[in-house]
Amino acid sequence: MRLKKILFVAVTICLNSMITHAQLITLGEVQKMAETNYPAIARYDIIEKTKEFSISNANKAYLPQGTLSTLASWQSDVTQIEMDTPEGMPPLEIPVPDQDQYRVVAELNQLIWDGGNISAQKKNLNAKAELETRQLDTEVYALRERVNHLYFGILLIKGNLQQHDILEKELQRNHDNVQTYVSNGMANEVDLSTVKVEQLKAKQQRIQLESTLEAYIRMISVVAGQTLHKDMVFVKPNPETDMISPIINRPELKMFTAQEEAIESQKSLLKAKNMPKLSAFAQGGYGKPGLNMFDTEFSPYFSGGVRLSWNFGNLYTLNDEKKKIDLQKQVVNIQRETFLYNLYIQIPQQLTEIEKYKKTMQDDDEIIRHHTLIREAAEVRVENGTMTVSDLMKEINSEEAAKQAKTLHEIQYLMSIYSLKHTTNQ
Repeated sequence: MRLKKILFVAVTICLNSMITHAQLITLGEVQKMAETNYPAIARYDIIEKTKEFSISNANKAYLPQGTLSTLASWQSDVTQIEMDTPEGMPPLEIPVPDQDQYRVVAELNQLIWDGGNISAQKKNLNAKAELETRQLDTEVYALRERVNHLYFGILLIKGNLQQHDILEKELQRNHDNVQTYVSNGMANEVDLSTVKVEQLKAKQQRIQLESTLEAYIRMISVVAGQTLHKDMVFVKPNPETDMISPIINRPELKMFTAQEEAIESQKSLLKAKNMPKLSAFAQGGYGKPGLNMFDTEFSPYFSGGVRLSWNFGNLYTLNDEKKKIDLQKQVVNIQRETFLYNLYIQIPQQLTEIEKYKKTMQDDDEIIRHHTLIREAAEVRVENGTMTVSDLMKEINSEEAAKQAKTLHEIQYLMSIYSLKHTTNQ
């Protein structure tokens, strides 16, 4: 008896040591790994840098803008002035310009007021960058559902494998009992073969479960970007702490808002496009002729001033363009309402699913308890020779099916909770 106690304590210590050193991993950790590993995450930085470069380029419109141009031309005729001189006065000679003309011109323009165009451009660039970011948020968010399916699939298979261990031990125990019955003349080889067939079937089922688990582990490793293995302890989420209220906080809602703001920013561009532009300019050149058209020699020249320009032709279409923008916003609003409409349909269904599995789980333990009683009674009847081994195997399989059903219901309950969490983003 003392030796049994020592062995029990030693086994307990070993098991505790194994559990302590086992690598634990949670659903939240896998979600973070998957998001970090997702290739599209790099686009966040690209969107931000692209916005910064674009805004920097827009601001450079305030810097002086320079142009350099050259001109060489020949014309078939030039201006000539002939004047009659009063009698007694020497003739007045007015130079005649050459037919060939040359010019090199450098011009510098400084924007003074652009009608709010640069400000509108920067507002539009910020709105577009925000929209791209929110669109990427929704893409990354969709990754969570994929991780959930893989993670809960692993939990289900691992639960079935644990239950399968119990089944195989149960079958081995009955095999040993029937072997004893055969030795005592209470059973025959056919009864022993019946148990052996069930053991082989159980072995095949284990192979299938382990193969499926390996496939799931490989898939979730690819998604997480880290090597996970089947010996890791995948922690089962606590349904009590993870229950959430059906308040919708999906990233798509922020995306719709960003779409509206990006569309609205186009109105500022329209307004700026229809405003006058004021700038200063300075022009220097060297050519023949210079500013004096009658000078036939090469000479430098300079001019400067202020320029006001206003293209008001776009005013004809301004109202229609604004109406088109308002229609685009209406489309986005309809998309938002449709999105919420579909979610409001899903949420009651998911709440019903959660309640269904919660109630189903309440009877699982009682069903298993009765199956265990039936199986134990069947073992006694086989031992007494009043029941066949085949009938006993049916009871063992029925008990196993009830235990696996409990495992399935637990995972389905968790999956229904996390489906609601994904629907509402709580």
